[in-house]
Amino acid sequence: MWNPSLRPSRPGSALSRREWLRVGGLGALGLSLPSLLRGNPTAASMARAASFGRAKSCILLFLSGGPPQHETFDPKPEAPVDIRGNFRAISTSVPGLQFCETLPCTAKIAHHLAVIRSMSTDIHSHSTSGACMLTGYEPVSKAENVPPSPDDWPSIAAAAGALKPSTRSPLSSVVLPDELYNDGHIVWPGQNGGFMGSKWHPTLMKCDPSQLPMRIEGLTLEESLSAVRLGERFDLLNQFDQHFSTGIRSQAVTGMGEMHQKAFELLHSESSRTAFALEKETAVLREAYGPHKFGQSVLLARRLVEAGTRLVQVNWPREGDLEVKGSPLWDTHADNAGRVRNVLCPQFDRTFATLIDDLQQRGLLDETLVVAMGEFGRSPKVNANGGRDHWGSVFSVVMAGAGTGGGQIIGASDRTGALPQSRPVRPPDLAATIFHLLGIDPAGEFMDPLNRPRRVTNSGTVLHELAGA
Repeated sequence: MWNPSLRPSRPGSALSRREWLRVGGLGALGLSLPSLLRGNPTAASMARAASFGRAKSCILLFLSGGPPQHETFDPKPEAPVDIRGNFRAISTSVPGLQFCETLPCTAKIAHHLAVIRSMSTDIHSHSTSGACMLTGYEPVSKAENVPPSPDDWPSIAAAAGALKPSTRSPLSSVVLPDELYNDGHIVWPGQNGGFMGSKWHPTLMKCDPSQLPMRIEGLTLEESLSAVRLGERFDLLNQFDQHFSTGIRSQAVTGMGEMHQKAFELLHSESSRTAFALEKETAVLREAYGPHKFGQSVLLARRLVEAGTRLVQVNWPREGDLEVKGSPLWDTHADNAGRVRNVLCPQFDRTFATLIDDLQQRGLLDETLVVAMGEFGRSPKVNANGGRDHWGSVFSVVMAGAGTGGGQIIGASDRTGALPQSRPVRPPDLAATIFHLLGIDPAGEFMDPLNRPRRVTNSGTVLHELAGA
């Protein structure tokens, strides 16, 4: 369907009446004007057209801190021990494909997965490499602890929710259970609507789904507040906003009212309230996802996309006592082997495999794109503290569902897992592929607040291995 917020990035030349009729006929087959202008449709272009919009929704698992590629999806069993680490490679459900032994559950579902082993940002800072992965755009600065800016490019989550809003839920795009930040609560750039303002911000749900009944910061209705009283408060707030905005006309003030409206709709939406009711899931399934905050957040993500949310981004949470000082999240500068063996991989492995199986059993995997990624990987050589350091030169990203084609490897790192050896993939390519599968033209344009056309992706190329491009 034509999306009026997008338009072709390159207008075509004048066409004859016969050619216009041909365009209309091809449109019924899912082919577009750019395909016609490039020449006769090929099998590849038809496959790409068929995959456009195949994903009704997307679950993006962001493993913040930087998962080590060697101890997950790209083991190097032939490398020296200071490169390969202490773990062995194991067979998967795909003949000839090996993962690290830390992922036994994921190895059993490898036939559903497409693994990119040649992703690269060439940035070794958490926040700016993260912004690159989350937006698909190169940041202006590659330094650490760069604060968010109103000039930031919108995140993939923001763009997906704004350019392809849900038709079934007031929630088009959600980030949970918390935002991403460095130690000292220094928030990363590239997590919201950026220069498009609050209209594009995904809904940030600060919550702990492992604690029931679940409470969402700023969105949970107080027990003493009835629906009638909530409506009265909302009307009063609207009056205040309107009065205030007559004196100060700004995007920020306008955005406040829109966010209040979104929150009000959310609290009154039966489908959304039902999605939050994790207690309706069986104890067996909740346990399979894992009793920790990450596992239950992923279960909540599945319930949200089932209720119509377009994109849910689950950030790997900071969980207090489970963190090791000096090695928060996946940032394993020390005791990498112990952290991935005892805390990190057991949680991810069980939860991720359960999500894929659960989506498959519910008939949702074919229409739900699942992406698991971090901001970068870890250094090829184990350091003196038994850890691995920041490494944006090459790392792994895993995708499943929405017809991406399971059981395949895209690209390769070199023998030590230090650099791409073949088929290098950059964040713009990943972003373009996600947008394509969600039915958003990566080469399309949208208008910014100053009425200037902006490309959805600037230089990304849809990965043909995943989308038939």
